[in-house]
Amino acid sequence: LTVKLFLRLARNLEKIVRSYGATPATIGLFDGKVHIGLDDNQLERIANDFDSIKVSRRDIPYCLINKFVGGTTVAATMYLADAVGIRVFATGGLGGVHRGVMESFDISADLLELATTPVAVVCAGVKSILDVPKTLEYLESNSVEVIVYGKTINFPGFFTAETIWKAHTYTQSLEEIADIINCSRDMGLPSATVIACPIPAEHEAEGKLINEAIEAALMESREVGVDSKNVTPFLMKRVNELTGGASAKTSTFLMSFLNIR
Repeated sequence: LTVKLFLRLARNLEKIVRSYGATPATIGLFDGKVHIGLDDNQLERIANDFDSIKVSRRDIPYCLINKFVGGTTVAATMYLADAVGIRVFATGGLGGVHRGVMESFDISADLLELATTPVAVVCAGVKSILDVPKTLEYLESNSVEVIVYGKTINFPGFFTAETIWKAHTYTQSLEEIADIINCSRDMGLPSATVIACPIPAEHEAEGKLINEAIEAALMESREVGVDSKNVTPFLMKRVNELTGGASAKTSTFLMSFLNIR
């Protein structure tokens, strides 16, 4: 996203959260500190820092000691949210098992965090560039509850409302989801609860175009030998180029949609 789009999205997401009576707590790292709940000036600072780094859980000390500006992954966000008692957060897509994992053994740290940190994560599914069935198998093996908030048990495909793979369960009741989250907490279960929200049908047509671009970008990444740490940023950038900006537009919509959910 451009700086302008990033700021517009961040401000809109916080406005949506406040409109439902909740308090937004955007997370960022800078000046050697973790900041949970950013004001407008702090959002602008992060948006305009072109040297900012992607921070997973392992990177937090490195980022703080060097006083870098950092944006948190799902794993780091979960860890920091849990540390201060935040029980729910929204993201776009989860990290997961990468395609070609048998050769690369590339598995996102997000999955380990989901298995060990009891925070509820609202998302649109797993990032479409990843291996969805293997990711779901990993989550099942690690006792992570995966709920589709919708009319079908089919797990959403981020840019598309459904895949052929099944979640553990589904419901159209927010009260049931809240009860599951609270029961899990009361029992002291260590794992997260994933709430996957399918993209609305009117935005799904672009999703099919985007998925075709993903396949092309994956082939390019293998041809040029992109390393595992940089493969996700490479693919997201390339897919946006191949779709003429449609993927960024849809991702921006999804973030607003998920905060409403």
